[in-house]
Amino acid sequence: MNTFDRNAQAFAQGTKEALKAPVWVLCASMLGFGAVGHTHDISPFWLVLSTVLIFALPGQILLMEMMLGGASWLSAGLAVTLSSSRFVTMAVTLLPRLDHPHKTSRLYAYVHLMAMTSWAVCMNRFDRIEARWRLPFFLGFALPCFVLSIPATWAGDALAEHVPMPLTLALVMLNPLFFLLSFAAAKPLSNRLAVIMGLALGPLFYLWDSSSSLLLTGLVGGSLAFALSLVLKRHKTGAQNHG
Repeated sequence: MNTFDRNAQAFAQGTKEALKAPVWVLCASMLGFGAVGHTHDISPFWLVLSTVLIFALPGQILLMEMMLGGASWLSAGLAVTLSSSRFVTMAVTLLPRLDHPHKTSRLYAYVHLMAMTSWAVCMNRFDRIEARWRLPFFLGFALPCFVLSIPATWAGDALAEHVPMPLTLALVMLNPLFFLLSFAAAKPLSNRLAVIMGLALGPLFYLWDSSSSLLLTGLVGGSLAFALSLVLKRHKTGAQNHG
C-alpha cells in the first residue's frame, strides 16, 4: 500500500508515473492527429482547440471527418458526444473510489482531464493507494497528459510535411494500443476476458456488418466476458468452500 505524507507527494508520484511512458505515448498520438489534420488543410488553431475542448482522440478524429464531409455543427456535436459516451462509465467507476472529502463540485472540472490512459492506470493503481491520496495522484498523472497534448498537437501540424503518412497513422494508433495493454494488465479477470472477446469477435462482426461492428463487439463481447467472469468466480469460490 502506497502512502504519502502530503498531497504534493501523491501528486508528484502521479506525475512521475505519467512521465515514464503514458504521457509520451499520448503525445505521439496527438502528434499524429496534428499531422493528419495538416494533410487536410485544417487550421492548427482548430486542431489545438479540439484537443483543449474534447481531449479524446476518437472524438477529435470524428469531428474532423464530419466537418470535412460537410456535416452541420449540430450533427457533428451530437456524433462527438455519442463517441465520448464511454467517459460516463469511466467516470462512474473511477470517481467513487476517491476519498469522500474530495467528492465536491470541483470534480466536474477535474474529470475533463481524464483520458483512457489515466483511467486505466489509476484503476490499476488505486488498489495500492490510500483513498485520501487518490485524487492528488490522479491529478498528478492526468495534468501532464493534458497539458503536453496541446503542444504535441501543434507540433504534429508543424512537422506534418516531414512525417510519412504510414508513420502518422501508426502514431495515431499508439495510444489505443497502450490503453489496450494497460486495460488487459488490470487485476479483474473480466478485463482480460473482454480484450480476448473483442479481439475474437471484432473481425467477425466487421465482416458481417461493418457499420455496426464496433457496437456489437462491445455489447456482445463485453456481456460474454462479464458472464464468464461470474461463472469462473463462482466456480473458484465453490472449489475453495469444498476444499
